[in-house]
Amino acid sequence: MKVRVAVTDANIFIDLYDLGLTKSFFNLELEIHTTSAVLYELYSEQQEVLQAYQSVGMLSVHNLQEQDFIEIYNENYPKSLSEADKSVLHVANKINACVLSSDKTLRNCAKNKEIEHHGMIWIFDKFVETTVLTSKEAKAKLNQLVASNFIFRNNQKLIEEIEKRLKNW
Repeated sequence: MKVRVAVTDANIFIDLYDLGLTKSFFNLELEIHTTSAVLYELYSEQQEVLQAYQSVGMLSVHNLQEQDFIEIYNENYPKSLSEADKSVLHVANKINACVLSSDKTLRNCAKNKEIEHHGMIWIFDKFVETTVLTSKEAKAKLNQLVASNFIFRNNQKLIEEIEKRLKNW
């Protein structure tokens, strides 16, 4: 049974794909949603993987309608948010879901709108808590993430959070 509803941004899907953890992600107890705008930000091979999950009902993709765009426009989101980011926030708010993103601007906007938000480190916590990954597997993949994604190397707060987990696991 899926317990938490989450709307996922492109950067999460990209990191999961690059780490070979897409299947593990869909094994978490999450009801996973995204938007067509997010899918358009992905490479075709990444889209194909996600479309397979969509075809078996494990991923819900929201196609925004004219009314959604009017509502998004009226929200006065920061100019630094992409249309895909705005769509994630809009859908999360609409279906009362949390936002999964590594994008600081998107996460800050979610925070300001009192929308629950998490990133890759939280997903790794869930992998370990639910034994989708062993501690050893999680450590190896987390180290791989740090090595491949500059966001996780250049942010002191993230580095401290990652080091905590590497010690505890």
